[in-house]
Amino acid sequence: MSYKTVLVHVDESEHAVARIRLAASIAMTQSAHLIGTAMTGASRYLVQTRMLAEMDPHLKTHLDFLKERARRGLDIFDKTAQQVGIASHEKRLVDDEAGGGICLQARYADLVVIGQNDPDERSPVVMPDFPQYVVLNSGRPVLLVPYSGQCEHIGKQVLIAWDGSMSATRTVTNAIPLLRRAQIVEVAVINAGAWTQTYGGLPGADIATYLGRHGITAEVVQHQADEAIGPALLGLAEKQQADLLVMGGYGHTRFREIVLGEVTRVVLERMAMPVLMSY
Repeated sequence: MSYKTVLVHVDESEHAVARIRLAASIAMTQSAHLIGTAMTGASRYLVQTRMLAEMDPHLKTHLDFLKERARRGLDIFDKTAQQVGIASHEKRLVDDEAGGGICLQARYADLVVIGQNDPDERSPVVMPDFPQYVVLNSGRPVLLVPYSGQCEHIGKQVLIAWDGSMSATRTVTNAIPLLRRAQIVEVAVINAGAWTQTYGGLPGADIATYLGRHGITAEVVQHQADEAIGPALLGLAEKQQADLLVMGGYGHTRFREIVLGEVTRVVLERMAMPVLMSY
C-alpha cells in the first residue's frame, strides 16, 4: 500500500512553498506523481456559461486577473518542484473556488495536502472554512500543514489519536504509507475509562495489533485529561515531540455551513505540527 498520486493546493500565499516542499517530499518517498492545483476563485458554473462575462466586460477583466493570479501560484509550484527534484509532477489551473476545486481533484488522488488557515493572511480565493470543507467533503485523507514552523519532512515520530471511531479507523488505514516509514509510532488513548465499550478490555491494543500486521510497531500511551480533549491531545503531541498527528475528523455540513466537532475545531485552530485527517 502506497500513495501513487499526491495533490497539493497551490496559491500565492507566503506559506505555499513550505506546503509544496512537504508534498513533494512525500511524493518522492512514495514514488508518487505530484499534482499542483491552483484555483482562480471564480465559480466553474460562471466560467462555463460565459454569459455574464460577455454581458459585462468588467467581469471579464476580473476573471483574467484571477487567472493570472493563479498562474503565478503555479509558477511557484513549478520552481519549487524542480528545486526539490521530483521526477513526476504536473500543474493544473482550475476555474473554481478553492474548496470545491480541490475536492473534485481529490477524487483522483491518494493524498491531499493543504494549509492551515493563517488568520493574518486573508485570501480572496480561499474561504475561511477551506480546511474544514476539504476534510469533510474530499473523501480522501487530508494532510494539513501548519502556517507556523518548518516541516519539510514529517513522519519520524507519529502520534495517533485513537478513540475507536469510524473516522479514526479510516485515518489510521489511510496513514499506513506514512506510518511504515516512521521511527516511532504511538497510539494515544485519552480518558479510556469513559469509553470501555468502544475500546475493549485493553484500550488501544487492538489497533496496535492491526498495525503490527502491517509491519508497524506501535506503542500505546494512555492519558488521563482533566482539561478538554482538544488541548490535551495537542499538549500530548508536543510532549511526545510528534512531527505528525493522525486523527479522525468530525463534523457535518448544511449547505456551506460547517459544524465541526469540538476536538476537530480546536486542533485545526491551534495545531503546531502537520495533522493527517480523514472523515
